[in-house]
Amino acid sequence: MRIKSQWFKEGRKHTPQELAGAVSFIAWKIADDALKSTRKASFDVAVGPQYFAFFNEFLIFLVQVADRIAFRRLDNDERVAFTSTLANRVAETQAENQSRLLGGTAAAHKQAFIDRLNRRADGYAEFDYGEDGPTFRFTRYLAHSLSEIMDEKDSDWVIDQIMSIQAPQAVEMIEKTMRNLLEETRRPPRRGTSTSGD
Repeated sequence: MRIKSQWFKEGRKHTPQELAGAVSFIAWKIADDALKSTRKASFDVAVGPQYFAFFNEFLIFLVQVADRIAFRRLDNDERVAFTSTLANRVAETQAENQSRLLGGTAAAHKQAFIDRLNRRADGYAEFDYGEDGPTFRFTRYLAHSLSEIMDEKDSDWVIDQIMSIQAPQAVEMIEKTMRNLLEETRRPPRRGTSTSGD
């Protein structure tokens, strides 16, 4: 999956809120790709409540990853503004889709997402995320959260799928996205050199 992770307007520092808006869009695409890839690998994720439960858990994981990266790169006030904006943007988008497809109000779905995110944040807080990315236990927490959603025949097998494929790919994309977006100015493109036959 290719993701564009550079600002349309270059050369100025972007606010934490602007950064969160860009990351929320990309997180949505990453979670969607992870879900599609998991289904393509012959794991049953039924359209409906199970589909959204999977999606919610993966989005929550991505919010946690983005927050840990923000911890490395932003000061405390910027990090709080970034993470709270990111969580709310992701929750709003998810709630709108969920209410449209499953019924219920967007407000209720958003609150349920935020409540789950806060519960999961307490769990993720127990695990480290260093310069090299998440620890084994950080990623395993996502895998076990997703295994609880799956049908019994898939619940054990999906752990390996998530830990060995989906989570590492997702982390790599969020890391790259935030690294690129946090650069205040992009490097100018390199000009190719050509040799004339004359």
